[in-house]
Amino acid sequence: MPAKILYVDDEDDIREIAQMSLELEPEFEVRSCASGAEALVEAAAWRPDLILLDVMMPDMDGPETLKRLAASQPTAPIPVVFITARTQSHEVERYLAMGAASVIAKPFDPLALAAEVKKLLALRAGGPAV
Repeated sequence: MPAKILYVDDEDDIREIAQMSLELEPEFEVRSCASGAEALVEAAAWRPDLILLDVMMPDMDGPETLKRLAASQPTAPIPVVFITARTQSHEVERYLAMGAASVIAKPFDPLALAAEVKKLLALRAGGPAV
């Protein structure tokens, strides 16, 4: 059964690149959303195994989206990984303190994204990091 990955980013081109690079991994089923509000609905209905969430978005940013996902019973157990250009150590620590499972630096390497996500899923499952 493929791992379900939800990618959330307000920038169409980045969302498209991320979706294509994640879909190179046959073990992933990928969906994407353009906003935090859309992600809340999609995550509750689809129950992904992992959410990749952009930090900087209009209307509802990544931290607010994470807070709402964590506050909702159907989506609370889903690990959320922030994708952001803001990766100084104090910023990363703040995201982890908010409840993010991890942080991936933006711009990400499209060829390495699927492997990075696979490693995060393996760590979550308690398996070895591949």
